[in-house]
Amino acid sequence: MIKIGMKAPDFTLDSTLGKVSMSDYKDKWVVLFFYPLDFTPI
Repeated sequence: MIKIGMKAPDFTLDSTLGKVSMSDYKDKWVVLFFYPLDFTPI
């Protein structure tokens, strides 16, 4: 399990900006968040 202060594993994903990889942000501060309910019909 990854905890606060630990390095995130390298991954690549499709986004609205094209392919994005964690290695694109090497040596930079990055905030990751996951909000799946934003696109869930109620």
